[in-house]
Amino acid sequence: MSYHAYLFDLDGTLVDTAPDLSQALNHTLAKAGLEPVDEALTRHWVGHGVRAMLEAAFRHHDRHASEPDLDASQNVLVDHYREHIADYSRPYGGVAETLDTLARRAPLAVVTNKPTDLSNKLLDALDLAGFFRVVVGRGTTSRFKPDPQPAHYACERLGVQPAAALFIGDSETDVLCARAAGCDVVLYRHGYNHGRDPDTLGADRVIDSLSALV
Repeated sequence: MSYHAYLFDLDGTLVDTAPDLSQALNHTLAKAGLEPVDEALTRHWVGHGVRAMLEAAFRHHDRHASEPDLDASQNVLVDHYREHIADYSRPYGGVAETLDTLARRAPLAVVTNKPTDLSNKLLDALDLAGFFRVVVGRGTTSRFKPDPQPAHYACERLGVQPAAALFIGDSETDVLCARAAGCDVVLYRHGYNHGRDPDTLGADRVIDSLSALV
């Protein structure tokens, strides 16, 4: 089947962002008087938002954090991450070539739970922004994945029906969003799936490289 639009998750699908998120998380933990955590743990925690990642890190250290503490730590983490958003983050292999090919066939969008301003900053830093007509991040819509609203918003902006769009992600959150929106969905096997086997998450297909899309 040919699609009239392609909707991409960002972290763990297009870009391996865990190295810079791990640096920002450990900077924040140090400010809180806690030991750093291994990047492998950060990779396991990425995907549900900064606050969820912080909560997981505090739990890992058996530290109960109050809401004001979490607010303060979240500000520290986001500020650090914004200034170092692409120090080590890189697109996965074949991403730029795949986007270039697909963009000649149909419009592309990013649909992510990453804040929209940070999403745009990352795409700009990695020279990927030009491929996308729409970037839908946290804050663009009132609800976020797995709710279908971000996918519906992207399809509306691209002028296509959801049934004619393919959603490409890496986690159950993406599958749930795509299914609720009425999109077919493909998962990238090597992204951030929180330890879940991608083959069990209900996608139409699981791919080992985004180049499989072309």
